[in-house]
Amino acid sequence: MNTQVKKLYHIAKKEERLILGLMSGTSLDGLDLALCLVRGNGTSTVLELVQFITIAYSESFREQVRQLFAKAEISQPHFSTMNAYIGRFHADIINATLQKWNVSADDVDLIASHGQTVYHGPKGKLGNEQINSTLQIGDGDHIAVGTGIITISDFRQKHIAAGGEGAPLVVYGDRLLFTADNEHRVLLNIGGIANFTFLPSSTSDLSCYCSDIGPGNTMMDQYMQQYVGQEMDRDAALAKSGHINQALLNQLLAVPFLRKAFPKTTGPELFNLSLLKSMFSNEGLQQENHADVMATLSAYTVETIVGAIQHVLEKLSESGDQKPITIYISGGGLHNPLIYSGIKNHLSSIGVAVKSFKEIGFNPDAKEAALFAVLANETVAGSPTAIGEMDGAPAVCMGKISFPY
Repeated sequence: MNTQVKKLYHIAKKEERLILGLMSGTSLDGLDLALCLVRGNGTSTVLELVQFITIAYSESFREQVRQLFAKAEISQPHFSTMNAYIGRFHADIINATLQKWNVSADDVDLIASHGQTVYHGPKGKLGNEQINSTLQIGDGDHIAVGTGIITISDFRQKHIAAGGEGAPLVVYGDRLLFTADNEHRVLLNIGGIANFTFLPSSTSDLSCYCSDIGPGNTMMDQYMQQYVGQEMDRDAALAKSGHINQALLNQLLAVPFLRKAFPKTTGPELFNLSLLKSMFSNEGLQQENHADVMATLSAYTVETIVGAIQHVLEKLSESGDQKPITIYISGGGLHNPLIYSGIKNHLSSIGVAVKSFKEIGFNPDAKEAALFAVLANETVAGSPTAIGEMDGAPAVCMGKISFPY
């Protein structure tokens, strides 16, 4: 038997596994590294966050990725080179971080790498045929060879192959780790794109499901980068100084995707500056000052999220289930005071509790990276039957396995 296969077999049989989860989102702020001790599998999974850090990306790295991200035409040599380079780059970050944590690579059982999304096409077309697709780069073989650790990557492809849309994937880990007995939960993640997981109480007959909502930070970040020369509107300083352009907001709220039924998936391929610019030409709208645009984009994120939560509440009311429901927020949007307060004020006014994800007892910034560690654990030691009861989520274990040699 191949020694690496033998090693993987031994890892799968262990009672607990030390797994390093990696997440690099569309916001391109940096690489999240979550070192997790994972015990068991399936509904018996228990995860302990051992270490967490975000390594910020340089502006030059961000620019290299932007040349590929969501572009209709790209340089094939640049694409191929970046696929290898990001894998090697992430391997270097891993090695330096493990050294900083005083953790030996020999003690890490698996790396779970999400990769860097460069395109997400859930409703793509090839001729007359609809083909779902998504693409994350940062080759897993380069990470495995560069670190000496078995690496699981490319999680989204199996989801698509099994009939899904490749996103959101957080529902798998959310259900296994964060289902409660005494309340229904909505786990709201506000990254580049906002998504949520509805987690019914463990004693409920309702189904768990996950869906993208629409824009989180992506349009605001893109606007700040192009027109203000900053990566983001830190602490919503610019947006708070502006006024909402209601005509522009109404145009943005009319985007057809927002009326589609849940679950659904989208990405910055739709919610981007091109969409915003098209709105300025509608009904004679004129581009105003940057503060007003940012205030409007912030309101857009808040209103689409609140609308999605209200939909969940309506369905819950129709079911007759009387258990309380709490909204827990994670992702970069949690740190935007204008977005957080806007969501909280809207929902608190109708009696719905809104809290930071940290009140569950878990670092909200580490959530996504840790959930990919859970997916890797299921790939090696789990079974699709553990997650086969959710709406819109194929019952599959995901990820491709790369050996160091």
